[in-house]
Order: sequence, then structure tokens, then C-alpha cells
Amino acid sequence: MDLSGAAIVGIGRTAYRRQSGRTGISLAAEAVRVALDDAGLAPADVDGMTCFSTGDPATPHRVSHAIGLDEIGWTVNTYAGGNQVALVIANAAAAIITGQADVVVVYRVLDAGVRYGKVTDAVEVGGVEQFSAPHGYLVPPQWFAMWARRHQHVYGSTCEDLGAIAINSRAHAVANEHAIARDPIDLDDYLAGRWIVEPFRVYDLAYEVDGAVALVLTSAEQAKDLAHRAVYPIGAAEGTGAGGMPDLWPDQTSMYSRIVAPRLWERTGLSAADIDVACMYDCFTYTVMATFEDFGFCEKGEVGDYFRAGRATYGGDVVVNPHGGLLSEGYLHGLNHHYEAVLQLRGGAGVRQVDDAELALVTAGAGPYGGAIVYGTERPC
Repeated sequence: MDLSGAAIVGIGRTAYRRQSGRTGISLAAEAVRVALDDAGLAPADVDGMTCFSTGDPATPHRVSHAIGLDEIGWTVNTYAGGNQVALVIANAAAAIITGQADVVVVYRVLDAGVRYGKVTDAVEVGGVEQFSAPHGYLVPPQWFAMWARRHQHVYGSTCEDLGAIAINSRAHAVANEHAIARDPIDLDDYLAGRWIVEPFRVYDLAYEVDGAVALVLTSAEQAKDLAHRAVYPIGAAEGTGAGGMPDLWPDQTSMYSRIVAPRLWERTGLSAADIDVACMYDCFTYTVMATFEDFGFCEKGEVGDYFRAGRATYGGDVVVNPHGGLLSEGYLHGLNHHYEAVLQLRGGAGVRQVDDAELALVTAGAGPYGGAIVYGTERPC
């Protein structure tokens, strides 16, 4: 389906904090209101709302009620992590194009009460994971550290290569007043970072925060009459392999992007060389490494050199995560990548603005599951 019949017309977010002391519903409601104000719309204009979560209480029904809507026609709460954010936005666009809704809000909220990795009770694990859990092999940092090791073995990549990605993200975050981590780091700082799961140091993992992000979508026709320049989802693609089980994926030097990238480039008629801004899902530095290669920005094993040469920043080939990404701006499960892509394509990023940005790639996911969207400032003919 051609998604460019829909457009993103509003973006909103809260401040990001380590401990906000607020509920998820209040954070989500604030981000939604800001996004609607940005679009020049009112809560009464909204007839669709969707999010992705893993059992969080801030459901579309409750958030819509919190902003003053007593009735809403289209709601979807997708049970998923960051691997599904591109799909959630694509589904919102499809709902508009097919006439199921006129104005749809997409949001994501995280707060300390539902933070990933937080354990308050006994851990009971079933299914296939019951065999790995006793060995301390249970959560994503442990899984993808193994993947990074495999890449190092096959292609000779190094910890210094992962560090080049972390340093690049932090350098971009320095200029982002919204970012949670803004102190610049160099290679010595990176290598001095404490180990989390080898080969991951503390700078290789996303920075968890409290906060919320929201996007407002409507039809391309209605977008013409609203406050800001519309941004169009030109194309999207999804892929899941190996039953979604990381240990069954046949080649851990690549990720879902091995499947998704060819689909996306075929559907859009584009390639990596066309992209101005690349918001690469960076729950870990290795996620950037593997997907960056799979999408064709460089050959396998060349990412470290690419980043060190300045090709992933301003004045280079493409600007990667100009906001600092999940590694430095904050972990909002990837929806903040879409906020940044829209902000850049509207020309509203201030001192961080990428010159003449017209196309943005946003990826989402890790390992065997994920997706991607290309946004543009113009609808395809």
C-alpha cells in the first residue's frame, strides 16, 4: 500500500527525566496535547489513537479520556517493544487511507513503574527461555552481546568500532537541549566505561528515561490546511524471521534488516545513497552496526571506519541520529526517532538542522524482528 496518502502533521513530547515522579497516563496525555497543538488541532478532532506497549496501563482508551475525549472510534494497542514502532505508524497511516479514521494519534510512554529490566518479584520463565535463564542469559543486552561477538569473529570488528558509534551519538546529543546525556565522550572515556555484558560497555546501551512522544497523522489532503509542512511516509517494510527467537536466527552478523532493506528499497525506488537523515534504532551500538550494513550504507565490517571518517555526521554522507538517539537523547522505545525525522524534514531542528534534508530513514527493532519507514517532504508522483 502507498502510505503517502497520509501525512504527519503534528509532533509532541514531554521532557525526558530519569525519575519524573509522574504516571504514564499524565506523561502520555501531555505529549498528545502538545502534538495536537503543534498540528493546530483540538482533542475533539481526534477519532483514532494507537500505541505499542508491553502491558502498560496508559492504553489508548485511558489516554483519550485523559485529554477530554469521551468517545473514540479507532484504537489499537499493539503488544510489542521497539521492534514494532514502524508498523504501528504504518497501521495508523493505513487506517486514514482506508477511511477508518480521519485524525490518528500515535504515542509511546515509558515511566519508572514499567521500566525494562526492573524486577520486583520472583522471576518465573517458561517456554524455551527456561533453559537459558538459569545461566544468566535472559534479556536483550545478553542476547545481542553474543551477536556483537559473532560479528567481531567473522568480520574483525572491534570494541573501538562500537565506540565510534557511541561517540558519534553523544556528539550529536551535546547540541540537543532535550537529550538526557550531553557530556561529550572520546574513545578513552568509552573504553573506561564499566562492562555490562562483554563486549558491551555502559555507553553501548540505550539510556532509559521517563517520558512520552506523540505524532499526529491525517490525510494528505487535510494536511495542506494545517500549521506545518507535512511529512509523508513514502514507504514501509517489516520482517520477522526464526520465529522471533534470537538464538534461532541463522546469521547473527546481520539482523531483520537483511530482509527488510531490500523490501523497503524496492517499494520506494530509493537506496541508502538517497537518504539525508538516518535515525537508526540504537538500543545497542551493535544494532546500529548490523542494520547500517544491511541497509547498504557500507560493507560488512566497515562501520567503524565509516563513523571515524566523519561520514555519519554533518558534512558527511548521511547524518545518523542527529538527536543523539536512544543511546544519548533517551530511550523512548524508538518513537523519538520518528519525532526527530519529522522535525528535521520540517526544517525545525535549529542548530542541529541537517541542511536540505528531504528524505529520512527510520529503523526499528533488533535481531530477527523489526521494520523501517522512509519519510519525505514530498508525496511520490
